[in-house]
Order: sequence, then structure tokens, then C-alpha cells
Amino acid sequence: MPSEYIAPDGQSRCYWCGGAPEFLPYHDNEWGFPIDNDQRLFEKLCLESFQSGLSWRTILNKRENLRAAFHHFDFHQVARFGERDVERLLQDAGIIRHRGKIEAAINNAQRAQDLVAQEGSLAAFFWRFEPAPDALKEPQTQTVSPESIALSKALKKRGWKFIGPTTAFALMQAMGLLNDHSYTCITRKRAEQARQQFKRPV
Repeated sequence: MPSEYIAPDGQSRCYWCGGAPEFLPYHDNEWGFPIDNDQRLFEKLCLESFQSGLSWRTILNKRENLRAAFHHFDFHQVARFGERDVERLLQDAGIIRHRGKIEAAINNAQRAQDLVAQEGSLAAFFWRFEPAPDALKEPQTQTVSPESIALSKALKKRGWKFIGPTTAFALMQAMGLLNDHSYTCITRKRAEQARQQFKRPV
């Protein structure tokens, strides 16, 4: 598979950016850049869970609707959702109408509250699974890693749902827990600079 995509600006990006017009701004401004905001982390985790079995383009196209439906992924609000909310969401054509995924998002919001109470923040917990630089394989050559397996197991042990090793790895890529931009990608350097300047939460 080709390793790069030449964007309209003539610069090289990760190959998957050429798959849809929506991918380029997401790739250039979000994917792989480190974050420590718990609400944004919860959003990323939920979006990766909703994406399971679907295309990422579908998720990006529905992201604003998902944000509206789930109170911008404020997990304190989502944790209060009940069966009536589930039924309401199942009627919302603008989102992913999958009962298991909707119920998992609500369950995970409750588990997020527990995790914050126990660990201080979601960010502090997730960043403990940052892989060592010498443990990284060539970018975009894997869909799971020892760290994503460990993160998935740790979350499942705490009652989280729809967060297997592959979903956990996609979350790690998205939240900048590793820099998985291809070596020829112009955004790789920016993401790495952001990671170097980023203060790891404790």
C-alpha cells in the first residue's frame, strides 16, 4: 500500500488522507496531537467505539450530531441518561443508531466518573499507557500493540464496554499517545513538536 498522499497543497500526508475530503482537516489539526482534556478524551473514546465496524468518514460526518445528542460528550451529563434517553437516541437518524453502542457510551460515562474519582482524571490514567519510543513500530503498520491490549484490559476490568485492543489503539493514535503519522507526512513533525512540548498529566 502506498505510504503517502500528495494533498492539494502539494505536500505529502498520510496515505489515508486521500480517502475523503473530510479526512485532511481532521488529520492536519487533530489526529496524533496530544490532549489532556477529559471531555475531549471521552469524546474520542466514544467516537472510536461508535466507529467499530463502520467507516471513519461516517463518524466524521455525524460527529456534530453525536456531539449534540450526547451533550458534547460531557460524561457527567451522559452518565445520567436512562432508558428513555436510549429510546430517544435510537430514533435520532443523525447519529449511529446502535443500541449496544449507545448503552456503552452511557455506561462508559458512568465508569469515567468512577475513574476520575479514583485516579484524578481520565488523562492521567490514559497517559500511563504511552509506549516507550523504542517500542514503536513503523507508523501505521499495526492496529494493536502491547499498550493498547493493556489499556483495553484495564478499562474492561473497571467495567468499560466497547473498548477492545483495536479500539484502544485507534484512541491512542487519535489522542497523540503515540505519533503514528507516516515518516513522509508533513504533519508528523508538527505532531512530534506538540508531543515534546506537552506536559504529561499526573
